[in-house]
Amino acid sequence: MSATSGKSESLDALWAHHNAELRDPHQIVSQWQTAGDVDPQLLKYSVKGKFWETLEATGQTLIVTREYEHLVMALSMQRGSPRLSYLRLPHPNGLAIDAQRGVLIIASTRNPNMLFEFAPCNGSVPRDGTPVLKNMEGTLLPVRSSYLPGCLYIHDIAHIGGTLFANAVAMNAIVELPSTGGFKQAWWPRCIDSKKGPLFGRNYLQLNSIAAGETLESSFFSASAAEPSARRPGHLNFPVDKRGVIFYGKTREVVATGLTRPHSVRRIGQSVWVANSGYGEVGRICGGGFEPIVRLPGWTRGMCWQKNVAFAGSSRVIPRYSHYAPGIDCEKSVSGVHAFDLKTGVVLGSLLWPKGNQIFALELSGALRTQGFPFAVNAKPNQKRIQQLFFKGCCGTAKK
Repeated sequence: MSATSGKSESLDALWAHHNAELRDPHQIVSQWQTAGDVDPQLLKYSVKGKFWETLEATGQTLIVTREYEHLVMALSMQRGSPRLSYLRLPHPNGLAIDAQRGVLIIASTRNPNMLFEFAPCNGSVPRDGTPVLKNMEGTLLPVRSSYLPGCLYIHDIAHIGGTLFANAVAMNAIVELPSTGGFKQAWWPRCIDSKKGPLFGRNYLQLNSIAAGETLESSFFSASAAEPSARRPGHLNFPVDKRGVIFYGKTREVVATGLTRPHSVRRIGQSVWVANSGYGEVGRICGGGFEPIVRLPGWTRGMCWQKNVAFAGSSRVIPRYSHYAPGIDCEKSVSGVHAFDLKTGVVLGSLLWPKGNQIFALELSGALRTQGFPFAVNAKPNQKRIQQLFFKGCCGTAKK
């Protein structure tokens, strides 16, 4: 074999390798070459009580972010049967439904931060010689993504007055996220004001969730500390027990104390609810303090509701952060989603991931009618059908 032919064969092999790369739509959606390589153990689950019956009664799909496993799950009942589907995204955190635009927004908190937007498929692009897609209406497809500086350290996201806002945890602030891109600081607690200006340079408070009101002034925000100190939330000696607080948007001051690493503060009717994570509790704010309503087996985080039923997440306690959870039996902590009665605190049912780790956010799909993601759990993957869905599937303006 001549040197010329050997070189040609080497180049052919190299070019063939490049040609075969990035052909999986899952890779393109998440911009992640190994996105399709999901450990099957992470998808195995068990159910207790009437979880599926409770979810079916809502008529909605439950979206769940599992941040440390880089998974977003969609749980729904389709024609009387459970459907679990998933998508792999880098460290997914907050969720928000934009009802006006008909999209699901997922915050991805790596460096850089990202916002991924998905909308339900409502038709397919006509193509000569190929059949029209069937039974794919409502499947979530990507419609847009945007990048933000990693130093924001985005956690929760929420719409307030029709505008998207996020916790910029590393800045101790709430930032506005315009549809045109970028960000701007929109609210922060009074405690970070200084003679040199607001202390945006480090994470002092772990200001991590938003109870959205009609305006920023009528909203509430949870944090692990009431004011900055030399010990910061990432330090292992950061004091947590009963040090967490709720800030009120209008006054920018603390309105509730006595919490331990609170997350997922929410407005439910006239009440403010929050996950008291370090004690595995979910409850409401009463008289400047916390009233637990339900206790769950793990680090509580993520909450959504419909009428008198709420869904909340529990996570395993990471061993090196066990001192952040003084009220939890860490050995018995589990990863899962629990449905409970808002009035009585009775747990109606649970879905557990035995090999799961951290739950961050939960959101019911609301007016966004969807069956979830294309990649289904416990279903033999139909790669040709998935390829066709991403090749021809359309959202919003598709011609049927």
